[in-house]
Amino acid sequence: MRGASAEGLGVALERLEELAEAGDAEAIGAELLAIFEVLRDEPALRRALTDPSSDVEARTGLAEAVFAGKVSVDAVSALTAAAGSRWASASDFVATVEHLGVLAYVIAADKTGSLAALEDDLFRFGRVVSANPDLRDAITNSQVPLDHRQGLVGELLKDRSSAATVRLAVQAVASPHQSFEAALEGYQEVAAERQSRVVALIRSAVDLTDDEHSRLAAALAHQYGHDVYLNVVVDPQILGGIKVEIGDEVIDGTVAGRIDDARRRMTG
Repeated sequence: MRGASAEGLGVALERLEELAEAGDAEAIGAELLAIFEVLRDEPALRRALTDPSSDVEARTGLAEAVFAGKVSVDAVSALTAAAGSRWASASDFVATVEHLGVLAYVIAADKTGSLAALEDDLFRFGRVVSANPDLRDAITNSQVPLDHRQGLVGELLKDRSSAATVRLAVQAVASPHQSFEAALEGYQEVAAERQSRVVALIRSAVDLTDDEHSRLAAALAHQYGHDVYLNVVVDPQILGGIKVEIGDEVIDGTVAGRIDDARRRMTG
């Protein structure tokens, strides 16, 4: 986000941090994601809450009038912090409310020492879906009602994952501005940022040993100046070596990559 939306995001994040640290962060997260669903389905409401011609008191007053008594005081406070800011677009505002809900769940997991497990569970479920085309289609097919697709995800994870993992995976199905996989990756990044580290996707022909995992994490941490969390995917097609993806940067040290490079040189 840029401009006014970036400023609004900063204000809302600061208020959410205060509320989630002092209160029931998971409950706040659940309520903010419920508010997100209302805003997603009510275009007139989200336009009114971001109308630049309305003053701050009108926008925050509307947020309180609609949601007070339906959700906690803390959730309303986080929402009014966002509604009181200027936004470049209503979609930025809605995306911020979703982000606040996700972050509240992340803070809750951090407070209970389960954040690493939450991050790992989201990654593993994302890989399961990506590896199964029929399952991916069932989850992402927009011709199927949203509540049916969310119900499928909930059933798949029920009794296998924490309530926070289930809720965020279900939320990823509904995220309006990105794919299911991208939403899960975004939630993992929120978790990583909370731990002051970056996430690296590692593709290897074979699983890494504990020693290889530790040495690679240490080398990347030295290079990037942050702790690095490794999400390792075993991919026999790369033949040997590893491929590292951190954000938009790719380090390809695989045998398959070198073969492809040689082919390009020969035909170039």
